[in-house]
Amino acid sequence: MSLSNIYFILVRPQIGENIGSVARAIKNFNIKYLRIVNPQCNWPNQKALATSVGARDILKAAKIYDSLEKSIGDLDIVFASSSRIRNVNKKIISVSCIKTKIKKKKKVGILFGPEASGLTNDEITCADYLVKIPTNKNFSSLNLSHSTIIFCFELFKHFSAKKNEYKTGYKSTVAKKSEVNKFLNFIIEGLDKKGFLQPNHKRKSMIRNINNIFHRTNLSEQEIRILLGIFSTLNEFNKKS
Repeated sequence: MSLSNIYFILVRPQIGENIGSVARAIKNFNIKYLRIVNPQCNWPNQKALATSVGARDILKAAKIYDSLEKSIGDLDIVFASSSRIRNVNKKIISVSCIKTKIKKKKKVGILFGPEASGLTNDEITCADYLVKIPTNKNFSSLNLSHSTIIFCFELFKHFSAKKNEYKTGYKSTVAKKSEVNKFLNFIIEGLDKKGFLQPNHKRKSMIRNINNIFHRTNLSEQEIRILLGIFSTLNEFNKKS
């Protein structure tokens, strides 16, 4: 089982821009298949293409159906998204639990209804599970593409083989403790000249606090050089004034 077995199905979508945003959302998370049942806007749709940005290939490959039954005919398990708890004999799960219901080598469909009303109870009957995204109970309706991207994220986390680790492109290495201490000695000397570390009985604790600030920030060599430049410039400015 992988993301290549996931099919997002929009039932009677009304707004081209939302369809384009859905295409973009599923491509963001490496899902390829979009199916559209009886679109209520003109199709093909230029506004959908515009909002899909880099996901035009998803839209162009999307299959159009004239009935919900045909759109799910080759699938093994179907989840229906709903913002409302329905009075239907259907197990309701949270979107975070969807991964526990997916079995290996099975083709999975995820249904979304039209923006204004959502799926009808009759349309929900074809699903194995009703899926709800936990939201503010007094304002639970989400934009179509927002709902889609939450589903995509949950599925992507589940099927991603690699642990996500990110590295910055920042090149400067972490400053050695000797470099940090050299900088600290410089600013403490300057603060002593200005009489900042007073009264004398508090001087030791003040220096300790200054040391703690700069030692725990994991400064780079470049950052140490910048700080030295800043304090040196301020020192020269104060001499002139």
